[in-house]
Amino acid sequence: MAESLAKRLIEAGVHFGHRASRWNPKMSPYIYARKNLIHIIDIRETIRGLLRAEKYVQQIAAHGGQILFTGTKRQASDTMEREALRCHMPFISERWLGGTLTNFRTIRSRLGRLEELEAIRGGDELATYSKKMQSSLNREYRKMYRNLNGMRTMSRLPECVFVVDPRKEKNAIREAQKLGITTIALIDTDCDPDSVDLPIPGNDDGIRSIELIVSLLADAVNRGRAEAPTAKGEKVGKSKASESADEKDPAGAGVEAAAE
Repeated sequence: MAESLAKRLIEAGVHFGHRASRWNPKMSPYIYARKNLIHIIDIRETIRGLLRAEKYVQQIAAHGGQILFTGTKRQASDTMEREALRCHMPFISERWLGGTLTNFRTIRSRLGRLEELEAIRGGDELATYSKKMQSSLNREYRKMYRNLNGMRTMSRLPECVFVVDPRKEKNAIREAQKLGITTIALIDTDCDPDSVDLPIPGNDDGIRSIELIVSLLADAVNRGRAEAPTAKGEKVGKSKASESADEKDPAGAGVEAAAE
């Protein structure tokens, strides 16, 4: 199995790092060699990090937890959305809004506004507005849909945040760390592995590389969901526990003030 996985990773170009001149010295344990001024990532370290990440997200999914898939760079955007939808997890593929985690209650309120706009656009009410107002509402809807649509199912703070390229998603990493949320990241040789809890060393610029890593994590989530208890009572219990956790969520303490 390990040999088969290693072959798939190599074929996808996961082992290609950045130019040697751009490397982060902290990535030294994950680098196998340097060839033509480009660092080659040790596939054994990639597999080790990937297996740890798969095991962790599978456990979270098995207990009804949520993993927020985040990848706003052009190479990762479409893949992140597709794979997150496949495993029924929230995602951010366009833009990380400041306070997505630390001001989560405000984000939830904006999702309510998004649903309100959809109701207006889907009914006859829109025709009662002036053309200027209709244009303004449509513009507001498109912007909110692009930024918030992937978080519709995120009724509470996630247990884990998975990102592609922690340098690009530094705000997501910072917010997750502030709240004690576990972070998983596909990190290239120019990244700091100490900034995330579970690093997966690999090419974070190649589309095939990103597709393979994200799809493998999505498969692990689906395996975990398949193991989740199906008893109605257990599901209700989890729901009530989640609501209670939201009420006690320390991240919401300064949210209302921020909203004002």
